[in-house]
Amino acid sequence: MTTTPTTPTTPTTPAPPATPSGSRSGGSGAARRQALGRYGETYAARHLVEQGLVLLDRNWRCDAGEIDLVLREGRVLVVCEVKTRSSTAFGSPVEAVSEQKAERLRRLADRWLEERGVRPPEVRLDLVGVLVPRTGRPQVEHVRGVG
Repeated sequence: MTTTPTTPTTPTTPAPPATPSGSRSGGSGAARRQALGRYGETYAARHLVEQGLVLLDRNWRCDAGEIDLVLREGRVLVVCEVKTRSSTAFGSPVEAVSEQKAERLRRLADRWLEERGVRPPEVRLDLVGVLVPRTGRPQVEHVRGVG
């Protein structure tokens, strides 16, 4: 497993999520978490594409769950879980993925491959943690080959 902490320097960085009321704080906790999660997935996808990966699918769902991002890196299919946090008070974003979550991600990857009829030579499970501080740029940690 390789961890690559990076901070993209692209000027196309999306603005941090606003709550339904338009402010950067306050509002419903669930709505804030959803907005933060969407923002993190968008930020992670953009970061990975800038690193040379090709985005194939996003938020793919089936009755067993959801895959945040499906990408290709050369001949390798990359199934990616994105975790976004606004602080490290409860640990880093990558610490939020348990072995059970990684196993479920493996099963979901099998379902995605079966549905698409794709047989890549290699499938890799990655994790991207996005830390969105109150001020400053988001920080990205990309962990390749989890589980």
